[in-house]
Amino acid sequence: MENFIRQERTAIIIGASSGIGCETASRLTSGGWKVFNISRTPCENKLVNNICADVTCGQDAYIGIKLTAEKYGVDLLVYCAGCSMAAPIEHVQESDYKYLFEVNFFGALKAVQAAVPYMKQKGGHIILVGSLGGDIPIIFDSFYSASKAALEMFARSAHSELKPYNIKVTAVLPGGTATGFTFKRKVYSEEKNGAYAGDVNRAVDALAHMEQGGMSAADVAVEIYKTALMDSPPVIKTCGAKNSAYRMLSRVMPEKFTLYMAERMYRQ
Repeated sequence: MENFIRQERTAIIIGASSGIGCETASRLTSGGWKVFNISRTPCENKLVNNICADVTCGQDAYIGIKLTAEKYGVDLLVYCAGCSMAAPIEHVQESDYKYLFEVNFFGALKAVQAAVPYMKQKGGHIILVGSLGGDIPIIFDSFYSASKAALEMFARSAHSELKPYNIKVTAVLPGGTATGFTFKRKVYSEEKNGAYAGDVNRAVDALAHMEQGGMSAADVAVEIYKTALMDSPPVIKTCGAKNSAYRMLSRVMPEKFTLYMAERMYRQ
């Protein structure tokens, strides 16, 4: 009978202190998973084991992955860390866009590099939380869109590379989601934005309205959890029927139409 007892599964979440990551941690702990969170601030869920580290500073976050995997293994890696910035391309500072890519893309790359050697032993699943904004551009948040597009393509390539080792890779794409992420976005001042100031303000307001009127973090976490349990998960998983339809439409319609709709959305 012992051979039929399923051992406790281990999940490592990068960025489970709030929002989608926190809700995902709750879903996993409710499902009997042993969950570790790696982030600057701890997850308040008492069932979650916290490792305080910043993905942009040194190797602490990735050492945390290795130490956890060495002791408990790692069945699931979820990368939820992310940041956003509203600024005109003309005026954005190099330090800001480099930091954004460090959090949104390179942090995910380093996390995957840390986890893969342990997953190769018995397989595993990597879930990277991307965004519909990686397919459909967010006006004046172009660096966020670019980083999420890079993450989506990275997931496709990693899927093919790691498939022989029974490591599954999925990019989960939420649309607008009602979390505190909206209010943490770095928005350049009107002085820095110059002639773009009015357009930036309208775009930021439209994006905030879309996010706060979108899916809840709990609903997105349900989609992530369901995906984590699949034997044969999709490489790209869009959250919600409305977002799935919107993404499909953007891929079949002419590019100019997609851009026209995006411009209307953020410049109303």
